[in-house]
Amino acid sequence: MAQELKQLYLTKVREQLKDELKLKNVNAVPKLVKITLNTSSRDFKTDREFLTKTKSWLSTVTGQMPVETKSKQSIAAFNLRAGEVVGLKVTLRGDRAYDFLQKMINIILPRFRDFQGVSKTSFDKAGNFTIGLKEQIVFPEVEYDKIGRIQGLEITITTSASDRDTAFAYLKAMGMPFVKE
Repeated sequence: MAQELKQLYLTKVREQLKDELKLKNVNAVPKLVKITLNTSSRDFKTDREFLTKTKSWLSTVTGQMPVETKSKQSIAAFNLRAGEVVGLKVTLRGDRAYDFLQKMINIILPRFRDFQGVSKTSFDKAGNFTIGLKEQIVFPEVEYDKIGRIQGLEITITTSASDRDTAFAYLKAMGMPFVKE
């Protein structure tokens, strides 16, 4: 993509937020730090083909290879041993993070059926926003025939904001479609 969202932030949003939040320094304005995508399945340890397919679609969606997350300890009740693959994660920073955020706002979220906006309650105390997707087929790059099965995905947008209200103002200014009150 042509870095339209980053240019929008640098030219308009940053000054607008500086005035809106009554900040003295432009460097105190919240900005995008990183976007983290996580997915997991209990079948990763037994079905290597499913793990490979999941890595494939996740790398296609993000443009970078996912990292395997492994269990730290054995849990007999879950039939889990230390060191087994339990999930995949991708961390996007810089231009890739802005590209993904632009794609999420303009393409992915509007593809949901009966989409009314994302919830305002998904912020944590540190100003990070998390959204969970039930299906990975909302991404236009994912082909249903090649994925194996439907799988969930968690997307965390980490901002430099110090609290919920500042992060909400930042994401709203960037174009995130929140639920109307």
